[in-house]
Amino acid sequence: MNTLKFKTTINCSACVAKVTPVLDAQENIQNWEVDTTNPDKILTINSSELDEADLVKSLQKIGFKAEKI
Repeated sequence: MNTLKFKTTINCSACVAKVTPVLDAQENIQNWEVDTTNPDKILTINSSELDEADLVKSLQKIGFKAEKI
């Protein structure tokens, strides 16, 4: 399993609620969390085989940016 980290624009609990269905729908994600207290709003994902580009596109479709760090 890999741990991936992304700098995002997921700022608050309402934003987390908005991305939850998108992230939960990703088959290869075992678990994920967003640190909204971090200035970079770090999204941490534990995944076996995640298509990073697909994840970024999925988040962009609902109005969020994500950049792998």
